[in-house]
Amino acid sequence: MTNEHQKVLAANAAFYRAFEKKDIEAMSAVWSQGTGSLCIHPGRTVLRGWQATRSSWEQIFRNTNYLEIDLEIISTEVSGDLAAVVLVENLLQVVGGRRVQAQSVATNIFERLGQDWYLIHHHGSPVAR
Repeated sequence: MTNEHQKVLAANAAFYRAFEKKDIEAMSAVWSQGTGSLCIHPGRTVLRGWQATRSSWEQIFRNTNYLEIDLEIISTEVSGDLAAVVLVENLLQVVGGRRVQAQSVATNIFERLGQDWYLIHHHGSPVAR
């Protein structure tokens, strides 16, 4: 595994750590702040740009009492200044006093800006049980 693969996986881990901790500032540090960023939560429409994406995460964080995420990395590819991580997200949430388990397949695309990798695209698709 190359050093760039390790950096991309570290950026991916930081994204899920921010998600699990419901930390909007940490989430903001992981995402590209550009208008070209895209976020597609499972079963939802496309959000364009960081402002719309940030609002969606704030709403998720506000409405979730507890969150635990277990990841299964399927692949990590790095090509120049772009990288993709494909994985399975196993989520355990407590929302409104209800315990909810869900599984999604996700693709996270990162762009290298300077020496750091930033998330520019997150797409989660629910897995039918």
